[in-house]
Amino acid sequence: MKRVVALALDGVISYDLACVVQAFRYCPGKDGEPLGFQLDTCGARAGAVNSPDGFSLYVEHGLEALADADVVVVPGRVPGEVPEEVAAALRAAAARGAMMVSICVGAFVLAEAGLLDGRPATTHWAFCDDFARRFPAVRLDPGALYIDDGDVLTSAGLSAGWDLCLHIVRRELGAAIAADLARWNVRPPHREGGQAQYIPAVVRGNDMHDSLAATLDWAAANPAAAPDVSALAGHALMSERTFIRRFKAELGTTPRRWLEAQRTARARELLETTELPVEVVAAHAGFGSVTALRAHLRTATGTTPAGYRRSLRH
Repeated sequence: MKRVVALALDGVISYDLACVVQAFRYCPGKDGEPLGFQLDTCGARAGAVNSPDGFSLYVEHGLEALADADVVVVPGRVPGEVPEEVAAALRAAAARGAMMVSICVGAFVLAEAGLLDGRPATTHWAFCDDFARRFPAVRLDPGALYIDDGDVLTSAGLSAGWDLCLHIVRRELGAAIAADLARWNVRPPHREGGQAQYIPAVVRGNDMHDSLAATLDWAAANPAAAPDVSALAGHALMSERTFIRRFKAELGTTPRRWLEAQRTARARELLETTELPVEVVAAHAGFGSVTALRAHLRTATGTTPAGYRRSLRH
């Protein structure tokens, strides 16, 4: 039996904590008995723990519970300073050889304790820019659902915590038990792609110069109508050279890259909301072939058209 301790700090996100509880307290074994893990929950101290979710929690243990944990899991919490005694307890657990795990923005806590320096890690996509600014020594991967770096594991936001917990069960107890756990919780044992597929597709900013706005609106609404940069320039009634210069000055990117992004955004929309065959989606989005669609979608989301449609179709 491995002892798993979830550290619920003030501001803990109850969904993140629930992923840990559901995975490790109810990991199925023979005759429904827990197998492989013993789960405890602790706080910075025993007693009440505040949550932003409309209720408080009560934990029976303080930081002393980390002293003999085999696995330490830090669920996400609302932003706030990490008390030095918490950071010190986490460092001591890591130095002792405990597996250190974060879910969602719990990565901020591990990073604050210095446990992610020089390591690959991830967190919720919406907080990646802030994380990168605060912790430049961490090798942040904004697209991953989770990252296993041996003794330190991190996940992206919310439901990605489930993906990571299942991965740990699979790694420690085998694929069959992980599949049973997933089946019991009525969820897939493995998800395709990374969290990039869940980041909203941004078509264009709101601060566009009037000289380009009409052309960009036209091309974004129907990327197939603008097969190349010369078509964009023609719609804007500019020479191609002038259009490219003005485009780069106002948008900070090239027309070709912008057009590829619009095609990918349009393809994502069609895959999510229609039953159209992939060949038709590629044509409507302005890609010359299904191969081109697959290549651009994998770059943008980390998955295939079929995988994206299965995971995100409305």
